[in-house]
Amino acid sequence: MLRALHAIQRLRVFELLPFKAPTHLLVDYFGGMEKVDVVRRIFGERTEEVLRSLRVEFTWMRGYMRVSNVDGHIIVSSHYMNNGDKVDIYLDLIHELVHVKQFMEGKELFDTDYSYVERPTEVEAYRCAVEEARRLGLSEERICQYLKTEWMTDQSLKRLARVLNVTC
Repeated sequence: MLRALHAIQRLRVFELLPFKAPTHLLVDYFGGMEKVDVVRRIFGERTEEVLRSLRVEFTWMRGYMRVSNVDGHIIVSSHYMNNGDKVDIYLDLIHELVHVKQFMEGKELFDTDYSYVERPTEVEAYRCAVEEARRLGLSEERICQYLKTEWMTDQSLKRLARVLNVTC
């Protein structure tokens, strides 16, 4: 399903729909991110500038968060935002901010030459999220719980955890 969504996104099918979901300034919903050390390391001197202009879209679609490969804004499932674990939402936001930077650098976010857990852009984003999870004091077990997604097999989780030096 994730591959289908990415293919639809690449084809820009959503742009053909007669309506567009409104976007909002990220800072209106996730204020204070410019003060977070890991976010400052992601964007460096441009942190405030990037975060002030970054848009977020809340969608009815289920899922978590992702970055639009059309214009680089963050798309968040309203259901996830309202019902998800707050720590997971925070770590996902860190993960997606890495993707925003990658988009700004012109990197291919959804390179299908790699499996999800081996894709360099995903590994980099998960590495930042895991670094922040450790700073927050999350246990290895809790970090593994964060890393696991429904589209990831147990074998894939083990591969990702090994690359990130997480004991699952």
